[in-house]
Amino acid sequence: MSRGAEDAVRVRVPTPDGRTLDAVAVGAVDAPVVVFHSGTPGGPVVFSGMSDAAAANGLRLVTYGRPGYGDSDAQPGRTVADAATDTGTVLDHLGVDRFVTFGASGGGPHALATAALLPDRCLAAATVAGVAPYDAEGLDWLAGMADENVEEFGLTVKGADALTPFLLAQAEAMADIRGPDVAAALGGLVPDVDKAVITGAFGDFLAESLRSAVRQGIEGWRDDDLAFAAHWGFELAAITVPVAVWQGGADLMVPFAHGSWLAEHVPGARPHLAAEHGHLSLLVGNVEAILGDLVGLGESAGAR
Repeated sequence: MSRGAEDAVRVRVPTPDGRTLDAVAVGAVDAPVVVFHSGTPGGPVVFSGMSDAAAANGLRLVTYGRPGYGDSDAQPGRTVADAATDTGTVLDHLGVDRFVTFGASGGGPHALATAALLPDRCLAAATVAGVAPYDAEGLDWLAGMADENVEEFGLTVKGADALTPFLLAQAEAMADIRGPDVAAALGGLVPDVDKAVITGAFGDFLAESLRSAVRQGIEGWRDDDLAFAAHWGFELAAITVPVAVWQGGADLMVPFAHGSWLAEHVPGARPHLAAEHGHLSLLVGNVEAILGDLVGLGESAGAR
């Protein structure tokens, strides 16, 4: 568990189809819930800055490992939409009805899935440096990504057999990674504005999240990538709850054009487009504001 999250409670959640999900909750059990969807790859690990920001906004933070991450059983062939079912299962287990949600990077599409498919429970959602659909009309999906991501997703569209050797090599390096090593390991994916925040507790959190993501192997990471490149299993136009789109202009993992596209195509989206931020600095520098904005969107939705 990352430093500052000693009060986190880890639970094993059974699913109707016989899998088990690895989930973590931090905060007062009677507080409103915010569900966090981690990036790709990323395990169910709590960043103290995020749990503190949740508490400051009166929220209980819940996160879980998507299939294949942490100790969550893999689910080959899953779609982005399947995250809505798993999110509902985790919240049922915790006795939670309504919630707000946000996802960072690869978690962004999964947050949008819960907004689209759980409209009676999800009050509001936010995507933070999240990718747009691979088949997004008018968007050059790979344009502006660092070479590492261009290579990874170039292999992804060729299928699991082509992608697997690349991920195995990457996962081997991540298995024992520590905080001081993260910036160098990410290479060209992180500009200087991101490198500046990969220190201290946040660097340790990223390292722990990466180790957790590949604990079982590459299944979670592989299935995330394949799900992004396929149809997500729902339509953005089906979203009826309020959504905020946060995106940084210096992002080399998920280029600015993805956030701009989502802001234009998610119905009623509230854009927060920050030219000065990168992929990671956007979250670190704005986490309390992101959650505060999300609470406001949820309250307005609940009032309606």
